[in-house]
Amino acid sequence: MRRRGIQKSYRAKPDTISKNWWIVDADGKTLGRLATRIATVLMGKHKPEYTPSIDSGDFVVVTNASKIHVTGNKLEQKEYQRYTGYLGGRKLETLKSLLARKPERVIQLAVRRMLPKTVLGRRMLGKLKVYGGAEHPHVAQKPEPLGLN
Repeated sequence: MRRRGIQKSYRAKPDTISKNWWIVDADGKTLGRLATRIATVLMGKHKPEYTPSIDSGDFVVVTNASKIHVTGNKLEQKEYQRYTGYLGGRKLETLKSLLARKPERVIQLAVRRMLPKTVLGRRMLGKLKVYGGAEHPHVAQKPEPLGLN
């Protein structure tokens, strides 16, 4: 029996996907809202040819990471935990001290936790470039401003 009128799903091929470069100024932007928009672009969900098993996302350059905004008491209460590998090697650091020490790390961690926890997610995170100041070395790629709604 032959079926008629069945539409097949579109599956993007890795060589047909075009990669764009976007730039985001994080000055005054809320951390979580900015991170969700960046994660969406890195995954490629903003494109009509999005395929979950293919890295169809774009490159994102974030500047002024040190001027990010958070709401409530997160500066004092939000803690980042890491482990050194030694006994009793648990290290805690507040958002305020991490922003002062490594402002790029705050945005990277927020976006990383919104991406898939697979090899594909790590590849997507490699397309995120975060800088604490206004300058970045990706001028040759001609990044376009990313519209944040």
